[in-house]
Parts: sequence; structure tokens; C-alpha cells
Amino acid sequence: MYGDDITAVQGMTSVVDSLIGDSVPQFMNVLTTLKNAQLSTGDGQLNIQPILEAQKTIVSANESLQQQVQKYQNLPKAHIGIVNDAYNTGKTQLTKLADRVDQLSGIFQIPPNFLGSGQTRTYALMAMTTSEERSSGGLIGSVGVVTTDNGKISIGDFRSNKECIPYGAGDPTEDEQRIFEQWGPLKMSFDIRDLAVYPDTSRVAEGMQSIWQRTSWGRDTPLDGVLMVDPVFLQELVKINGNITLSDGRVLAGGNTAEFLLNKVYIDYPVYMQDTYFAQVAEQTVSNMFSNLDLTKLSKVAQLMGSMSEGRCFSMYSFDEATEKTISDAGFTAQTPSSEEHPQAGVYVTEQNPSKMGWYIHRTSKITRSACNNDGSQTYHVEYTMTNTIDDNQIGIAGAAGTYILSVNADQQGRGVEKTLIYAPAGGSLTNLQTSGGTVTGSRQETLNGKTVYASIANIGPGESVTYSFDVTTSIKAVSDLTIDQTPMGWTDSGVTTDTAACSINKQ
Repeated sequence: MYGDDITAVQGMTSVVDSLIGDSVPQFMNVLTTLKNAQLSTGDGQLNIQPILEAQKTIVSANESLQQQVQKYQNLPKAHIGIVNDAYNTGKTQLTKLADRVDQLSGIFQIPPNFLGSGQTRTYALMAMTTSEERSSGGLIGSVGVVTTDNGKISIGDFRSNKECIPYGAGDPTEDEQRIFEQWGPLKMSFDIRDLAVYPDTSRVAEGMQSIWQRTSWGRDTPLDGVLMVDPVFLQELVKINGNITLSDGRVLAGGNTAEFLLNKVYIDYPVYMQDTYFAQVAEQTVSNMFSNLDLTKLSKVAQLMGSMSEGRCFSMYSFDEATEKTISDAGFTAQTPSSEEHPQAGVYVTEQNPSKMGWYIHRTSKITRSACNNDGSQTYHVEYTMTNTIDDNQIGIAGAAGTYILSVNADQQGRGVEKTLIYAPAGGSLTNLQTSGGTVTGSRQETLNGKTVYASIANIGPGESVTYSFDVTTSIKAVSDLTIDQTPMGWTDSGVTTDTAACSINKQ
């Protein structure tokens, strides 16, 4: 037996002992407490006391678990087959466990004052449609009001973007004006519809606050933050809560809600009815999110919030500094690459063709690690591809509904025109940026609110693809594999594949 095999066996045994002696008992105590607690009164009232009591314990247990998983992952590679097989099986199971527990811990870290402990809180619930992409998600179709008061969560009326437009724009910075308004072809208005053009949720929230303060319904009620949701998040909530029925009798389930909101509604209903149905879905699903809550449903909601935040289908922001730090640390506030330890390349797209073509633009990416450098950084090659999947049959169906889906511009119908912003990892660099396929114009290096961004416009006809390829080098502080942070699509699959076979990161 090799020395590395002995070390691996001893390390695996040590991790298991620590889990049995420390993390697992803490989790069992939390689960027992929550299982026996009444978490919901069934009328929208969330009983936050059991959650507050479990908060410290689950956070402590999660920290212990994550440390042990990291210790396990850093064990030397075994040479003997049976030892290596045991290690890989354990690694897979531990990583899945750690991810789920981390998501559950994240929702427990949402501070009590966000849930209205001590005073009433008011949040804008911004419903995005990713079939008309904006960097953070999509065009804002409607805005609802979420009120939390000592655990009671109420969803107020939704207002269409048309009701909000008269109250002006969201105070863009000079950089935002230059990149999104002065540089077309589609010039952003920065009113309620275009607030998600900012790739950072903090800027979306600030823009929403500026508009909110001017409205007749918001000027006397301070806005405490925002929640951003897209149709995929709503669809996943439907899977948890159960089917919903619209006012015309149509039933939406966990498999067709996103497609309905992103495509079918534009085909089956006139324009003046579309926002109404979106608001109905958002109101019903979010209202039911914390109703009739038990431990099983709480776990599902926690996992959902975690996974949807990773994919930018859900994001939240609080104007209270301490509250926002906790929310951000839990991963619930989407932002451009900011962590040197956990590197991300950012790719954000904004539709420049006034249409709903985002439903047909599929994005995939391949990340290949090419080197683990002596200074502790890693280098990756990235290929990011956008494909316009619309075919003649779909063009015929969409065209029969008018110009709303394909484009109001006759010469651009059925085309995706994607303003694309690419960010290097925080503390790292991006080089060798090239494009192939389709037509890419206006390539430039820009600065957006203090960060370097590589911007261009991809024009993609039916059946065409455009690929951006580039190399990135991470910060020397990077301890995890490179990931892609991107504008969400109309489904849960991120389209990202990763190949790290070239070398391994081995950092504590």
C-alpha cells in the first residue's frame, strides 16, 4: 500500500468520526426541533420563533460539515483501486450532502428583520420575463408588493409596467447610460421595464427605489428591498405548492409554467391580457411559498432558493446594510464576479431586437482547465455559444400572433440581437477573446461601475450560432473551480460543462 493510500484511508476515517461526533448530532437536534414545531398557521403567518431558535445551531453544524468536506476533498489521490473507488463514492455523497445543507443553512441565515421581526417591512417583487433578456434576467413586466410583519407574509396587488412608466427612470450612472442607452441599437429607457439591464441586483434595487419614491402608492412607504423572480423560479414553486388555476380556467403545472409565461402567453392571448396572467401566477405561487409550512416543505423551499439564486432566477436585496450582508453571504444577491476565492466568469446578455426571441436563444458553455500555475492561480479556456433555435414552423406559429414575438422591426424578425457583456474573474484576467459564427459587431473594452467588461453585439439568424472563446486566469487566491455566472434562460439547465482533468486545485 502506498503512503498516499494510507493517508487517504486515515483521512476518510477521521472525517467520518468528526461527522458522527459533531455535525450529525447538531443536525439531528435541529431536525427534531423543527419537525415537532408548527412553522405555519396556514393563513400566510410564518412562525419564525422555531427558526430563530434553530438558526445558530444549523449555521454552526454547517460550518463544521463544510470544513470536513473540504478536508476530505484535499486528501491525496489514492493509487489502489478499492481505496480510490471508496474515496470517489464518499466524495460524491459528501458533496451532495454539503450542498443541500449549505442551501438549508442559507435560508436560516435570512435575518429576522427581513421577515418583519420588530417592524413591518416592504419589498418590491419584480417579475421578469427572460424571453426579452436583460443582463440580470429580463424585462420587468409587473411589480408586486411583499409585506412582512412578524413572520406574516402578504402579497399586495401587482401593477403592470405601464402603470409605473410615468414615474420616470431609475437614475443610471454615466457608465450605464453610455453602454445601455447611448450605444444601441436598442436604447434602454431605464424606466421600470429596463431596470434588470444592470447585472448587479444592488443597482436594480437602487433604480427601483428611485422610481418607488415617486409613485403615488410608494412615496409614503419606505422601500426596504427587492425580490426578483423569473418564470423558472415560479415554475419550481408550482412543483412544491401544487398546480395553479388561472382566471380563465387554464391549469399550470410544474412542467409547463415557464413555457406558458415565456412563449405561449404571447401566442394565445392578446397583449393587454399578458401581464395580468403573469401577475396571477406570481401572486399565487409566492403567496403559497410559506403557507402550510412543515419541515419537508421548508427544506424544499431552501433548496429551491439556493439553486435558483445560483442560476439568477431568484435574487433579493435589502437596503439595511447588516441584513444585506447576511443575504449576500448566503448567496441570494446576484452580482458580477466579486469573489477571488470562488472565481466566476460573467456573461450577461440584453436583447437588442424588440421581441420575445429570448425563448429561442439557447446558450451553452464549456470550461476547460488548462493549467494550475505556480503562483496559485489557474488558467481556463472558455467557449460560450448562443444558438438561435427557431425554425420555420415556429416562425409561422409566432408570426400568426403578430410582431410581438418575432420583432416589431421587419428586417430583424426571427433574429436574436444580443448585447453581450463578458467579465473576467475577480482578481484575475481575460485574454484571447475571439468570436466565430453569426455576425458580431461593436467589440469594445468598457468600464461598468468600476469593473472592466468586454462588450459586443451578436446578431444571430434562425439556425445560426455565435461562439465567444477566451482564456481566463483566476486570482492566486482561488480555491474552487471556475464557474459561469450568466443571464438566466427559460429552463433550469445552465448549459455549462466543465473539464478539470488537466490538473487539480489542492488548497486548504
